[in-house]
Amino acid sequence: MKQMKTNKIIIGILAIITGISSFAVWQNNQVQLARAAATKTIGVAPGPYGEMAQDVIGPLLKKKGYIVKTKEFNDYVQPNKALNSGNIDANLFQHTAYLKTFSKANHLHLTAIGKTPTLGMGIYSSKIKSLKSLKSGDTVALANDPSNLARSLQLLQANHLITLKANIDVAKASISDVAKNPKNLKFKTLDAAQLPTARNTVTISLIPGNYSWNAKLKPSSALALEKLSEDYKEVFVVRTKDKNSKFAKAVQSVLNSQAFKKAIQKSDFKDFEKPNNWK
Repeated sequence: MKQMKTNKIIIGILAIITGISSFAVWQNNQVQLARAAATKTIGVAPGPYGEMAQDVIGPLLKKKGYIVKTKEFNDYVQPNKALNSGNIDANLFQHTAYLKTFSKANHLHLTAIGKTPTLGMGIYSSKIKSLKSLKSGDTVALANDPSNLARSLQLLQANHLITLKANIDVAKASISDVAKNPKNLKFKTLDAAQLPTARNTVTISLIPGNYSWNAKLKPSSALALEKLSEDYKEVFVVRTKDKNSKFAKAVQSVLNSQAFKKAIQKSDFKDFEKPNNWK
C-alpha cells in the first residue's frame, strides 16, 4: 500500500510538473506572438535619426507595447515609397517641406504625426576655414532634390553669398532664381549622399544633417549652420490611413513626453535644434 501511495504521489508530481512546463511553453509562445504582432519597422536614411529611433524612441515605445526595428535606405526616395506601399510601418528621415514636395510629385498618401530634434544643414569645406576665404569662381556643391536645393540656396542667401529673386516662393527656389551672385560661384548639384565626399573636389559643400552626421562631421566644424524653420525639422511619418492608429497615438504620446525630452538631453542628440513646441 505504501508503495502504491508513493507511486501515486510521484505520478501526481510529474503531472503537475508537466502541466507547469506546458503552460510555460504556451505562455512563452503567446509572448512571442504578441511581440511579433507589436513589432514595427521604421524606415531611415543614413544619419542620426535611425540611431534616435533605435536608442531613444524605441525604448520609450517598448513601454507602450511596441518593438521598434529600423530599416536603412541609402537614398531619400525609397523610404517614402516603401512606407506608401506598406513594406514598412513608418519613417523618420525627412522634414515637412520634403515630405509635402515628394508626396505631391509621387501621389503618395503620407502624414507627419510629430517632430523630433533636428540637425540642420551646414556649409562644410576641406579647403577653406571661413566663408570670407571664398574666391571668385569657386565651386559650390548642392543637393539636387528640389526641397534641399531650395534650402541650400536660402542658406547661401542668409550668409550673403547670393541674392534670390524677389517675390518667389523660396521653398521652391532653384538655381534659375539666383538674381545676384557677386562671387560668380559655380553650382554643382549632386545626390545628397555624395555631398560629404564632394568636399574634396569643390570649395564648399552644403550638406543636410543626415549626411554630415553619417560622415562624422561635427556641427562645430561647419562654416555656417542654418536656422531651421518648422518646415525643415524632422518628422515622424505614417501612412495617412494609419494616422489615428494605436501605434500612431503611441508615437505621438512619446514624442510629446517629458521622458523623451529628458532622454534627448542625455543623448548624442542634445545639441540638435528642438521643435518649437518644446519651448
